[in-house]
Amino acid sequence: MKKIKAIFSLMLFSFGAFAQSGNTNNGSIWDDPILLFYVTTGFMVVVALLVIAVALYMLQVMRYMAKDTAMKQAKKAGVEYVEQPGWWAQLNQKLYRYVPIEKEETILMDHSYDGIRELDNHLPPWWKWLFYGSIVWGVIYFIAYHVTDSLPLQTEEYNTEVALAEEQVRKLRAANPGEVIDENTVILTTDATALADGKEVFNNICASCHRMDGGGDIGPNLTDSYWIHGGSIKEVFLIVKNGVPNTNMVAWGGALSPEKMQNVSSYLLTLQGTNPPNAKAPEGDLYEPKPSEPVVGDTVKI
Repeated sequence: MKKIKAIFSLMLFSFGAFAQSGNTNNGSIWDDPILLFYVTTGFMVVVALLVIAVALYMLQVMRYMAKDTAMKQAKKAGVEYVEQPGWWAQLNQKLYRYVPIEKEETILMDHSYDGIRELDNHLPPWWKWLFYGSIVWGVIYFIAYHVTDSLPLQTEEYNTEVALAEEQVRKLRAANPGEVIDENTVILTTDATALADGKEVFNNICASCHRMDGGGDIGPNLTDSYWIHGGSIKEVFLIVKNGVPNTNMVAWGGALSPEKMQNVSSYLLTLQGTNPPNAKAPEGDLYEPKPSEPVVGDTVKI
């Protein structure tokens, strides 16, 4: 009982301290209805748990007192006290049909294996109910999914979801042609703000392998005209997005937004022809941009 009182007191103290700390910010913390909901719900759950704990404790006390009274009455009457099974034990007896050890001869089977005899005990009810339920569910599943085709199978569900997602992407691209950026719609931007953002991204995550000036270190030189996986804006965007397997070039598609990947791809292409000192030797094949591609290099100053 003392432990329960201590826990309840600690809970009230913590709740009061939290409320007091919230009031130091001009009481604005209590303006959030979600916070009040969570605090109230948590308080009610704790109180409910304490009530259950106290009820269980009082139940144990009452059982002990009843048992003690019965023992005293049996001793006073000069008879041996025999404890009666509780309702839980009686329920288990009905469900499992236990046989006492002294009566095991009644369920002993005739056959034996190397002197080992076997008892004809009943299976646990939960196991039998689970087994019967599995049979019923199997029949329902077979009829619903394979006989009547009332419900779709997993492959059909997957294909439906993919088709729905593709339709949503199509509508999104149609409604916002300039906002959806991928390897098919990426452009070589010359906007100074976008290139400044690309430069910041490059310095933060790319310079560790390609150097701040793009001359190449662990990664290849980005200032020459030789490219391992292609030097167009779409090809560079794909490398930034998906990375290169079995190399130090990791995929940044999950960490960077499409806009930032477009910005950093456009920025690193501006490093073409800068010829930094001690640059790494060319790698890959000479890339010659198509006439339709925009000119890159020193056309935009950052």
